[in-house]
Amino acid sequence: MKKRTDNKGRVLRKGESQRKNGKYVYTYYDLSNIRKYVYSWRLEETDIQPEGKRSKLSLRELERMIQIAQMDEIVPQGGNLTVSMLVEKYIGLKTGVKDSTRRGYITVINTLKNDEFGKRRIDRIRVSDAKEFLIRMQKEKGKSYSSIHTIRGVLRPAFQMAADEDYIRKNPFEFQLVTIVLNDSVRREAITHEEKRKFLRFVQNDPHFHKYYEAMYILFYTGMRISEFCGLTLDDIDLNAKTINIDHQLVKTGKGNAYKVETTKTDAGTRVLPMSEEVYDCFVRIIENRRTPRVEPVIKDVSGKAYTGFLFLTQDDKPRVAYYWEKKFQYAVKKYNDIYRVPLPKITPHICRHTYCTHMASAGMNPKTLQYLMGHADICTTLNVYTHFDLDNIVSEVRTINSQMHNYT
Repeated sequence: MKKRTDNKGRVLRKGESQRKNGKYVYTYYDLSNIRKYVYSWRLEETDIQPEGKRSKLSLRELERMIQIAQMDEIVPQGGNLTVSMLVEKYIGLKTGVKDSTRRGYITVINTLKNDEFGKRRIDRIRVSDAKEFLIRMQKEKGKSYSSIHTIRGVLRPAFQMAADEDYIRKNPFEFQLVTIVLNDSVRREAITHEEKRKFLRFVQNDPHFHKYYEAMYILFYTGMRISEFCGLTLDDIDLNAKTINIDHQLVKTGKGNAYKVETTKTDAGTRVLPMSEEVYDCFVRIIENRRTPRVEPVIKDVSGKAYTGFLFLTQDDKPRVAYYWEKKFQYAVKKYNDIYRVPLPKITPHICRHTYCTHMASAGMNPKTLQYLMGHADICTTLNVYTHFDLDNIVSEVRTINSQMHNYT
């Protein structure tokens, strides 16, 4: 049987052929037994690339890559999936995600669609390519560290899914983000005890803002997320036991300004908070002064469970949401700073949460207790993210411990 040769007289192997125009073709079957083809203008690596033809690997280099991949049961050429296609496939498998998460997914998809990186085949992405993409997002596209963190937060699990399903050998996004991208985000610091006292005293005595005092006090002294606070109903407040039940949150979606009741941010977010006497008094006044609506608003969660009796309502009998309270804090701080020589720093509902956690930690609360009260799934969040100790805290604690040790000697 006569062996097939190319136009240079070289013997062609099984699956190899050469077209009349000189281009080489390798035919093979993938792991799903589907016939596939790869092409090259060169048979061997040492062959000279024909003038005017796009440079790429020789046919036999491509063959070796395919054979190695098949031995490792790796899908050849990454299944021809691009980065954008992979991300859309990954996101399509995510069900039951919250609206804020879904919006983050859409942002990532749009970012990839508008960048060449999204059009690249996943098996051709190396670690250096992944790093260069994220660096370029910051330096050339002007994206913040937080935005890049979100993008990488989708790409890493998407590529891990590809690796788990043998589309690629390893995940190119397995590296620490802070090692390659400058963290330019402004950290939301806790305010001091004195700043908190000044702010609350001002709010309590101000002729306009005094009506928000109880709500602001509760946020400072419970550490609740603002969405959890907005979702509180009469049924969640047990004045006899002096406890607050937290098992849901209220958010306002971008779709027609619809209200939505969701589960807490994490499973650990479902908790029961004890009230201090001062917090108890605030809730008593809030409930006593709660305006009776013409019709109680009813909002259902995805399971169909109905929530009603929300503590704070608008003039048209709808629950107050996070944006409302954020603006009230903003306006109160502005008015204070317009009056007094020494200004207050930025204060938001989330900074109230930071402040509560930091002050509880500096007072010596057990970390596991604090983790529960904050509703953190990971204690590292409690210890590393929300606790900000200044030099006075550190000096005071060192002196206290040294004094105790001296008494034992």
